[in-house]
Amino acid sequence: MSSRLLRLAHLVFISIQATMRGSDSILAGFRMLLLRAALLLFILPSHAENTPTEGPGVPILPPKGTCAGWMAGIPGHPGHNGTPGRDGRDGTPGEKGEKGDAGLVGPKGETGETGVTGAEGPRGFPGTPGRKGEPGEGAYVYRSAFSVGLEKRVTVPNVPIRFTKIFYNQQNHYDGTTGKFHCNIPGLYYFSYHITVYMKDVKVSLFKTDKAVLFTYDQYQDKNVDQASGSVLLHLEVGDQVWLQVYGDGDHNGLYADNVNDSTFTGFLLYHDTN
Repeated sequence: MSSRLLRLAHLVFISIQATMRGSDSILAGFRMLLLRAALLLFILPSHAENTPTEGPGVPILPPKGTCAGWMAGIPGHPGHNGTPGRDGRDGTPGEKGEKGDAGLVGPKGETGETGVTGAEGPRGFPGTPGRKGEPGEGAYVYRSAFSVGLEKRVTVPNVPIRFTKIFYNQQNHYDGTTGKFHCNIPGLYYFSYHITVYMKDVKVSLFKTDKAVLFTYDQYQDKNVDQASGSVLLHLEVGDQVWLQVYGDGDHNGLYADNVNDSTFTGFLLYHDTN
């Protein structure tokens, strides 16, 4: 007798004992056990008859871990997804790829800030001379000068001495009819005189517009020819006049001139006013 039939008999025996001792509830359980036993007896013979064999009289055993006479159950629900596994290790670097095509030119960027001035470089070689420029306009030269001499003795005191012997008077700023120099260019002038003294003492003064600015006195020595001179710098405005004259009485008019002795009066512009 197989072990399965033994277990079934043992089960029926237990159920009968329980029925003899039990109540209605136990009776109901017994009935359920009898029903299960009848089902097992119904299944076992058909299973034994259909069991395949490897050869004559040798049945093929069922796979290990399975029960004989088992029935497939209803498929269960799929399980939940497991948690993601850990990241794997980095792979070894691959070979260097070929150089790609040049990209499109991007838009022009904003102008950057001015950099720091660099150090001064070495001095370069001299360049070639440039072309000669065209002649410019010459600066205007202001001129005013005169130089005159005495032609005869002076006999009238306290009036301008008329020097009528003209050495230079190209601008005609000296008037020989009055003996006065007339300023036409404002600026700084130099005036000088050189007088031969004979027979009388000499007192002369240089006037600027009715005001004496320079005096010269020379005492005559008997039977001798003497010399007297003077010079001065004056700033003149347009319209100013300058002249020489004898001052005092008629006893001091010893100015003299002849063909071998001269008495001269000279003046000229040093530089003109710029304003």
